[in-house]
Amino acid sequence: MGRILDPYGVQGWLKVQPDTEVLDGLSDYTDWWLGRIDELNKSPWQKYHVETVKVHVNILLAKLQGIDDRDAAQAIKGRQIAVPREQLPTLGNDEYYWVDLIGLKVKNQQQIDLGEIIEVLATGANDVLVVKQTENKQAERERLIPYIGQVVLEVDLNAKTMLVDWDAEF
Repeated sequence: MGRILDPYGVQGWLKVQPDTEVLDGLSDYTDWWLGRIDELNKSPWQKYHVETVKVHVNILLAKLQGIDDRDAAQAIKGRQIAVPREQLPTLGNDEYYWVDLIGLKVKNQQQIDLGEIIEVLATGANDVLVVKQTENKQAERERLIPYIGQVVLEVDLNAKTMLVDWDAEF
């Protein structure tokens, strides 16, 4: 849903980079879970109650319960923000949360394996899939594939696959 960027001031406020469709989308949730995705199974995520969220110029600021000074805010810098899935809005047909796309195996129409989705980026014009191919260490390759209807032909969450109209040489 986002990540903690930096402390803001000396009273425990935080600068937040949301991954939501609108800048203040995280203000809809009263509790955030903070942790590190790369340490998902190593360290527990911790629940924080959200006291206040506000937009300041073009950044989101948040005050979490228990984070009362700059040192405490600095200690959670870089943490990812998550909310329980059951609190997320229901999606329509052919809509997916980014987290559901991470890990899908991507093939093109010629059935060439392009790799696995490791990240989704918001670029403004359209989202971009970061697809990493790791046949072996020497042939490791990353592709940036636009997440648009002309390119993404089929998503099968059950099979954990995605079919794209994309040249294997790109």
